[in-house]
Amino acid sequence: MNQAVETMNPAAAPAEDISRQIAAALNTAFQKQRQSYLADPVPGLEQRREDLRSLKRMLSENLDEIVNAISEDYGNRSRHESLFAEVIAVTDGVNDAIKQLGKWMKPQKRHVDLTLYPGGKNRVFPQPLGVVGLIIPWNFPINLSFSQLTGAFAAGNRAMVKMSENSIALSRLLIKLSPRYFPAEKLMWFEETGGVGIEFSQLPFDLIMFTGSGRTGRAVMASAAKNLTPVVLELGGKSPAIIDPDFPLEKAVERILFVKQFNAGQICTNVDYVFVHESQREAFIEKCREWVKKHIPDINSKDYTSIIDDRSFQRLEETLADAREKGATVVNLSGDQPGNRETRKMPVHLVLDTTANMTVRNRETFGPILMVLTYGNPEEVIKYVNGQDRPLALYPFTKNKELCQLYIDRIMSGGVTVNDALFHVAQHDMPFGGVGPSGMGHYHGYEGFVTFSKMRPVFYQANFTSMKFLAPPYGRFATKVFDFLVKFKG
Repeated sequence: MNQAVETMNPAAAPAEDISRQIAAALNTAFQKQRQSYLADPVPGLEQRREDLRSLKRMLSENLDEIVNAISEDYGNRSRHESLFAEVIAVTDGVNDAIKQLGKWMKPQKRHVDLTLYPGGKNRVFPQPLGVVGLIIPWNFPINLSFSQLTGAFAAGNRAMVKMSENSIALSRLLIKLSPRYFPAEKLMWFEETGGVGIEFSQLPFDLIMFTGSGRTGRAVMASAAKNLTPVVLELGGKSPAIIDPDFPLEKAVERILFVKQFNAGQICTNVDYVFVHESQREAFIEKCREWVKKHIPDINSKDYTSIIDDRSFQRLEETLADAREKGATVVNLSGDQPGNRETRKMPVHLVLDTTANMTVRNRETFGPILMVLTYGNPEEVIKYVNGQDRPLALYPFTKNKELCQLYIDRIMSGGVTVNDALFHVAQHDMPFGGVGPSGMGHYHGYEGFVTFSKMRPVFYQANFTSMKFLAPPYGRFATKVFDFLVKFKG
């Protein structure tokens, strides 16, 4: 069944027939998981832990194949980056969930109003939602799928996972491997063959989690609304870094450029643009050149990741061309080494002197392009960022605690890393998610467990209840009681 969608041949039938076949295959898979959920709606602690262990084994026992498949999809993906961002991060999250799960699953005691309900008890039971749908992008396909599955399985759910059209080699590998670790009633993977995502988002899941662009996120949300399916959206955006002139500039540069070149900048929480104090503009450029010369002497190295596809490479080239044509200063930090269209390797670029009509100002770059804005005082930064869509992340670099808190208080973002970038995402005991146009909802750690659970309130009535004395017809006694309670509680 996992391969039912994969094996369809769009050239062999009209588009409407293919769409019906895809919908039928997905619905069959969904119904199988729905029936499995209804037969065993609340898996116990040990079953959930075993599911998490199986998830970890699926990754660890097939590590080389998985890393190689990701690299094949990219053209070249640094093995070290895959190990760091895909494998280590996921394993940490799974291990933490296994350790904490018993505590997370315990019913929670809640306060009871003893004035009206003496002897009653309140409890909140975390229970599985049922069948969840995960729509995964190509940039960190294992991290995003397995970290979301960690929350879904910890909460006791079944899951269907739709992979990206840019993750074909990995999708086919996961489709092949999955039955060794999970029955189809628990977990199924789907390759994007064209039209799968549309039909997938129309299934009546109990929750859909989508990671990707804002435009596609809106379409997913619209499809989900037809079934009143709740959604969690992680959408990215233009995340700023701010360098306080009193912060060591060299340290800020090395930390910002490390994450900017990581995965060739193709990270939703990456630094999209940086505010540099107007007195440090030239020093910032020079230190960026020095860092790249030392750490990326040749972009054709296997340690430097390719842009995912030709369309994305062209988009980045067009972004730079648009900036140049409209008067921006574009700095290739690799000097004379140009981008390589054949291998889709692109040097890290700085773009300065930008104006509001440039593409680089208005679109998430999602690549190794860093826009540089200068500022004179913090209010200029706050005004500019608050004039844009709320970002997925904020990165203040400062040793001044009051200034740091000012930025955190005055600029709303999905998350924050102080004096570095990106690494709040790697904390498995911290919620991760956007706000407004950068997303909604959270996952990771306990918040992920809650997201994939129905936190179900249950009130237990006592043997004796005073409510029988307050039933209609309302007499003098009921009037006195209600009048007293209004005054007492007021």
